[in-house]
Amino acid sequence: MSNLNDSALNAGGRFGRRSYLAWNMLMGFCLMLVGILAAVILPGGNPFLSPDGSLPMLSLVVMGLIYIAVIYFSIIFLIRRLHDRNHSGWLSLLMLVPIANILFALYALFAPGNRNHNQFGHPRTTRGWENVLAILYILLIVLGIVAAMAVPSYQDYVNRAKQATLQQQ
Repeated sequence: MSNLNDSALNAGGRFGRRSYLAWNMLMGFCLMLVGILAAVILPGGNPFLSPDGSLPMLSLVVMGLIYIAVIYFSIIFLIRRLHDRNHSGWLSLLMLVPIANILFALYALFAPGNRNHNQFGHPRTTRGWENVLAILYILLIVLGIVAAMAVPSYQDYVNRAKQATLQQQ
C-alpha cells in the first residue's frame, strides 16, 4: 500500500508502534477538546450547573455520538496495529474479553511489527509529527506513573512532619 494513499482513518494498512501511540494520543486530545467544548456550549453539559442535576437529551445524544466515534477509531487503530504484526483485524475482538484485554493491549503496544512486506502491505513510514506525539505520550505516561507514586508519598511525608511538630510542642 502506498504511503500517499494511506489514510490513518481506515482499517486498511499498517501502523507501527509509534504511529499507533501518536494517533491514540491525537484522538485523546481531540476527545478532551470536544468534551470541554461540549461542557461549555451544550445546555446542561455540566450536571453540577443544571438546577436539577440532570443532563438534557441533546447532551446525552452528543456524548453518545462522541463515544461511538472514539470506539470506532480505537478499533480502526488497533486493527492497523494488528496488520503490522500480520494478524487479522478480527483479533481485536479480544479487547472485549476481561483481563485478556489488558494483556492484549500491552501486546499491541510492545510487540514489534514485521519489518518487511506482509499480507497487509508494506510497512508504513512513521511521520515526524507521529514520532513527536509518541514520545510525548510515553513521557506523559511515565510522568503520570511517577506522580501517582510521588503525590501519596509526599502527602504521607507532610502528615508525618505535622505529627512530629505537634509532638514537639
